[in-house]
Amino acid sequence: MATYIAEYLATHKIIMIEEHSCFIWNQDVGEIDVEMLRGKIIRESSVHFYKLLVGKNYNVSLEDIKVDIIKTQMFNG
Repeated sequence: MATYIAEYLATHKIIMIEEHSCFIWNQDVGEIDVEMLRGKIIRESSVHFYKLLVGKNYNVSLEDIKVDIIKTQMFNG
């Protein structure tokens, strides 16, 4: 098992604020499944970021969030 870090940019279809952040996860050493990583970031980070921004007045849908992975690397932090 290895720890990786990804720099990413998340955008929302309606909320005009970008989330530029990093995400740390563990996986077996090997090739990174970018689609799996995007889904993981959306579910575990970005949806909460957008919910924090808009509060309870707007239902944030996972399908409205797009994540672009900028770069990834092993993390020894």
